[in-house]
Amino acid sequence: MTRAQVLDLYFMDARCKLIELAAFLDRVDRAEGEDDFRLEGLREAMKSLSLNQPARAKSVLMALSDPTMEPLDTAPGKGACGAWPGLQK
Repeated sequence: MTRAQVLDLYFMDARCKLIELAAFLDRVDRAEGEDDFRLEGLREAMKSLSLNQPARAKSVLMALSDPTMEPLDTAPGKGACGAWPGLQK
């Protein structure tokens, strides 16, 4: 596909997601309390979006993923939380 075709097909969806992300961050900023590892991971992931380099999706995924290779004996909760609590800055 050409760049114009990609934009024609996907721009409005990407625009919607970007607005939703901005609204989420506004809600977080208005809320009381401390940040946690999920917000730190999201902020780290967002840095990749402004870079004009390939593999931005991989960079975002890696910023939110557990990079360790050793399996856990037991899961620390009932389900995934979407970010890794051991984010190294």
